[in-house]
Amino acid sequence: MPLPVLHPRPGNLREVAEQIGASTGLPAEIIGGSLVMSPTSCGKHVGTIRRLRVQIEPGLPEGLAPYEMSSVAMPEDPDDYATPDLAVLPVEWDEDDSWLADPRDVALAVEVISQSEKAKDITDKNGWYARAGVATLLVLDPRTGRWVLHTHPKDGEYHGRLDGVYGEAIELPAPLPSPVATDVLPRYGA
Repeated sequence: MPLPVLHPRPGNLREVAEQIGASTGLPAEIIGGSLVMSPTSCGKHVGTIRRLRVQIEPGLPEGLAPYEMSSVAMPEDPDDYATPDLAVLPVEWDEDDSWLADPRDVALAVEVISQSEKAKDITDKNGWYARAGVATLLVLDPRTGRWVLHTHPKDGEYHGRLDGVYGEAIELPAPLPSPVATDVLPRYGA
């Protein structure tokens, strides 16, 4: 079945993204005013998320829980939102009727890089999370076996950055549980 032809009106990008998501089942985000579609994730992508989740969930303080596929709003732009692979939010999110979480409520956003993602897209998304004020962003790259932990967002950028490779534990900032083992995370094949 062909996709419907959509003609977005100015200020209507979120509605278009919702229609595309409903039609295709693929996740859509609006990053910096651009519609971004994500392909269906491979097993190693979702396996990375699962392995991370089972490590951090038992150690989270009361009142916080991990959520997959929860979108985060950009406060200054009513159209912009991102959907991290995993977000740690207050457990009240369980009862929220909104589909957009407040970025100030996100204790941790996790992005797992897909096999086809480009460096510019990764940089743009990291900057988006910093501008939104997400406290901690963890970027995992199964292509290279590297990770980057971003902290201390201020003035549209992260001022804390820690780089590492799979096999090195990640020390997340409090109140998040630490350390997180990366030697259990899968890498993409050639």
